[in-house]
Amino acid sequence: MNASAIASFLKEQVRPFHDFSAERLLTLAEGSRVRCFEANEAIMHFGAEASHYGVVLSGAVHASAIGDGGARQALGALEAGGTFNEMALMTGDTVLADFIAGSRCEVLLVPVSLFQSIIVSEPGAVQHISRSIAERMKAILADPTKAAAALQKSDDPYGLRLKGERPEKMLVINCGSSSLKYGFYDTTDEACHAGGQVERIGIDGTRHVHRGPKGAVKQELPRGGFAEAFKAMVAALTAKEAGVIGGAGEVSVVAHRVVHGGERFTEGTLITEEVLAQIEALSPLAPLHNPVNVAGIREMRRLFPAVPHVAVFDTAFHHTLPAYAYLYGLPYELYEKKAVRRYGFHGTSHHYVSLRAAQFLQRRPNELRLVSCHLGNGSSLCAVDHGRSVDTSMGFTPTEGLLMGTRSGDLDPGVVTYLEREEGMTGTQIDELLNKRSGLLGISGISSDMREILKAAEAGQPRALLALKTYCYRVRKYIGAYVASMGGLDAVIFTGGIGQGSAEVRALALQGLDCMGLRLDDPRNREARGFDEVCRISADDSKVTVLVVPADEERMIAREALRAISRSYITRVLEAQKQQPFPVEVSAHHAHLTQEHVEALFGTGHQLTKHSDLSQPGQYACMEQLAIVGPKGRIERVRVLGPARKYSQVEIAMTEQFKLGVHPPIRESGDIADTPGCTVEGTVGSVKMERGVICAFRHIHMTPEDALRYGVRDKSIVRVRVAGDRELVFGDVLIRVDPSFALAMHIDTDEANAANLKTGAQGFIDGIQSEA
Repeated sequence: MNASAIASFLKEQVRPFHDFSAERLLTLAEGSRVRCFEANEAIMHFGAEASHYGVVLSGAVHASAIGDGGARQALGALEAGGTFNEMALMTGDTVLADFIAGSRCEVLLVPVSLFQSIIVSEPGAVQHISRSIAERMKAILADPTKAAAALQKSDDPYGLRLKGERPEKMLVINCGSSSLKYGFYDTTDEACHAGGQVERIGIDGTRHVHRGPKGAVKQELPRGGFAEAFKAMVAALTAKEAGVIGGAGEVSVVAHRVVHGGERFTEGTLITEEVLAQIEALSPLAPLHNPVNVAGIREMRRLFPAVPHVAVFDTAFHHTLPAYAYLYGLPYELYEKKAVRRYGFHGTSHHYVSLRAAQFLQRRPNELRLVSCHLGNGSSLCAVDHGRSVDTSMGFTPTEGLLMGTRSGDLDPGVVTYLEREEGMTGTQIDELLNKRSGLLGISGISSDMREILKAAEAGQPRALLALKTYCYRVRKYIGAYVASMGGLDAVIFTGGIGQGSAEVRALALQGLDCMGLRLDDPRNREARGFDEVCRISADDSKVTVLVVPADEERMIAREALRAISRSYITRVLEAQKQQPFPVEVSAHHAHLTQEHVEALFGTGHQLTKHSDLSQPGQYACMEQLAIVGPKGRIERVRVLGPARKYSQVEIAMTEQFKLGVHPPIRESGDIADTPGCTVEGTVGSVKMERGVICAFRHIHMTPEDALRYGVRDKSIVRVRVAGDRELVFGDVLIRVDPSFALAMHIDTDEANAANLKTGAQGFIDGIQSEA
């Protein structure tokens, strides 16, 4: 878009610029810059210096913030013609939300100097901007959930406590190919936490370790499958001496770790047969994990058929990666048709430790740039920029990225074709090589266990030392890359078995990063109790904080499951209450007038005279009537509604446009920009209105309490079913929420005639078409 096209767009599409001269708009366009953003790419971050005013030229921009409780809250979406960051620029504050591209979009970034010298100097623009700020604040305060977030401080600002809509006793299940990890949580009693692990399932030497408030219990189990492992788990949880529940019937929720959610699942999800089938359909993307996860879910649903089961996905935290971070350099059709892209894993762990790090640093999660290092038998790094995952080392499968216990990590794909051609290896054989015989084991020839590698390296075995150095080099390289990708760094986090347990690995991984402001304190690093508490191991003068944070994926899975259950609980309540009817009122053509136009039509000093009250508080039909005159005809005896307004407006039915010879748009009341005008005649004079003729968007007036009860928000679009002898479903019904409103749906005479309705009919919300 060149400067002239931008100037025209601003004039025609962006309300604050309607009254600007062509010369001023061209100056504004030439002094600003257009940037293209990909979906999920950050445009502006919460807390940053407010340096630009944003205008959406194409696509969509989403505004959000991480509130108390650690959850990201959507604040709204902007499409072409929308503007953002005006509040921060007007008040001098930092940016008040995260503005993220919701789709591929173009944004005009107007520098603060032009905003102050050109835009703020235009009274009409300031008026529009002030109204926009007021409307956004009103929308927040009209939404009970947003209002609560804005006005209250949580006693759990990072959302790490387990609490839901009601008390829950939760069982968290994490099934591996030959192992079962589990955790039990009582949301009313943190002391009741218990957990355990069954190893070597399906082979000889099966072992079960259970840890609870009364200590640990270890037992050898006969060879068996997952059914036998689950049975041992339930027996341990309900044991008379060491158990935490009286019987399996006390469990109220079961949460399951699922490795791969693809692009479909981006948050914890209640498991239905349809959801389970979709998880199973993703098995080709995670053949070693999803089939086991599905089998575990089926068995647990058989054991606990009466309680909700929730899936929490390893990939979900990474759904915020922008396209340029998740796409491979392959033909785009492979992404479109076969979903070949980077997904990332360990998302639950990375999300949890980023919240714990923010809690330890006493900073908001969306103020920080973090690199999370989950180092264990499987290892990955994640760049967490202002609370969002923006890059991660694992990719299409967990094989990509860092060197791991038995996985190769990053590999030239030419090696695969070379092995096929020169060694005659099959795909299955190469898969086994890369996932089970490579990594630390492959290089050292000794073990996949870092503890064994460290011992061998200390004893002088060169291949063990080489494996250790290669492992740490890969970590160091990715940290540097992620500092570059985020443009800075506040903290590095080490977690996982190796990350928490090995001071030597941490030291080697950070070696040489003083140039990035990373300075380790050696005594703190050696003495860190990484499995017990969050430990700072960086030097006091280090510009970047380095932390060791204990992993707790089971707790994070429980947290996400509780959120899914809470959403479902609220939805079920609202679904039941949506069946409550509301009154439908038929609104004939009418006019709203300014006081200036009242006097021009009915005499100097004239005041509107009440005829009867309307259903909306403070609104009334007036004794005064007028005629509407258009190019082709006129409509007589049109009722004026009071009180007087700031702008005159005429509302007619769609069929009446032909009688008048005007073509009004369908608009929300008050939105008269770029609408046609008409002449109105009163008892003593007439007024030629330049604009203001509309057909009203059918709508429902609600208070915030009504909106919560019906499960909708201000500006939501719903379908409404109206009862009667010609029952009809109206689509595209706008929800209008304000504390001063009374519950009622308004339709015009055309719509009423179509359904043979009169004022007093009943309507029911039949579905939500789109959320505000």
